[in-house]
Amino acid sequence: MQDAIRKFEKLLLENVNYIPTIDQNILEERKPGKWSKKEILGHLVDSAIHNQVRFTEINYVEKPYQHRPYSQIDLVNLNQYQTMDIEELTQLWFVLNKQIVRLMKSVDEKALDYEIVLSDGAVIDLRFLMTDYVEHLEHHINQIKA
Repeated sequence: MQDAIRKFEKLLLENVNYIPTIDQNILEERKPGKWSKKEILGHLVDSAIHNQVRFTEINYVEKPYQHRPYSQIDLVNLNQYQTMDIEELTQLWFVLNKQIVRLMKSVDEKALDYEIVLSDGAVIDLRFLMTDYVEHLEHHINQIKA
């Protein structure tokens, strides 16, 4: 878990100041059927919000935890990330993820083994969900930087 946390913190620190320097036209460019770089960052905001809830709820709700999916496309559209100021959007992304770092650093070792049942019936644990969250974030940051 410590490696995932270090990677997570590095991703945040390397990109919080970089993303707002990307040219506005590049940030807002859309390809057919794809999100713009701003919308990808907005998707990461939505992901942070949902995973922060998951990472905390699992500690006090009935086990095994039932993972609830969310409509990623609808949320990106409804939250209008494409029209948001990039500084504001980046800060929102950064602050939400700083809280997730705090959660990950303080999670009880036993809690990492809590079972999570996905909507398709597959079972994972909190450790996997947290490390996968960092991998997901890295994947989308690489898309923004490409």
